[in-house]
Amino acid sequence: MNSSFALSNRCLSDTATPCTFCRIVRNGTEEIHDFGTMVAFLDSYPVSQGHFLVVPKRHLSDYFELSDDELRDSNRALRDLRVNLLSGDSSIAGFNIGVNCGVAAGQTVEHAHIHLIPRRQGDTPNPRGGVRGVIPAKMTY
Repeated sequence: MNSSFALSNRCLSDTATPCTFCRIVRNGTEEIHDFGTMVAFLDSYPVSQGHFLVVPKRHLSDYFELSDDELRDSNRALRDLRVNLLSGDSSIAGFNIGVNCGVAAGQTVEHAHIHLIPRRQGDTPNPRGGVRGVIPAKMTY
């Protein structure tokens, strides 16, 4: 469902050219699912089919700035999206939930966001280690 709302914080980027996520939310260029203080939309560069981003309506730089209400709504969004994805795609066998905080951690959009990535059997030869793959040498243990 598409939802319109006003962002309560200014973008950290130039206000004439808001950050990518603020622009998506303001312009309604994607299908946006409303979860109170948060929204969700499909990732433009998905890791797998059904890869969602859960994003605060306020412009915040990363996960650690989310309020208690935003954290609560994030959890609701992740759970609801998971249920909907599973009901529509029987090939989904698991999920990764990921957050990149800061450039050193791989964050490329300076607007807090949480990745919900559906996983399927065989989508990678050896999924052991999961999120440890951010440093490939640490995936196996």
